[in-house]
Amino acid sequence: MKALIVVAAAAIAFPVYAQQKQDLPNAQERAQNREKVQDKVESTKEKLPTAEERAKNRDKVATTTSNATLTGKVKSALASDAGAKTMTNINVDSNNGVVTLKGRVDTADAKKKAAEIAKKVEGVKSVKNELKVEKKS
Repeated sequence: MKALIVVAAAAIAFPVYAQQKQDLPNAQERAQNREKVQDKVESTKEKLPTAEERAKNRDKVATTTSNATLTGKVKSALASDAGAKTMTNINVDSNNGVVTLKGRVDTADAKKKAAEIAKKVEGVKSVKNELKVEKKS
């Protein structure tokens, strides 16, 4: 009886094993698959940036972040100053520590005060005051 069970189990297992073996790629198919993978690797390498390009990208991101941070600091300083709270039409831009103020203010004193506030912010090297004095009508 045990021998019959072993023979029956082998008879069932052999076709499954034979089917699995047929599903495996032959040498030619494996070679073609390797070529496909190699082609994908090569095409990916062409798209990847070089070390120099990555360094430039890091510098650009750092500069952009630094400029945005400085712009935010100046805007915050203008907003928190009691005398400058009414100066809502001021656009602040910064580039490598140079802050540019644009927009409209009511008085020459407000224009001067905005520049003074901006100059006091840490990181500001200079201020380009392009504010225009225009009285509200």
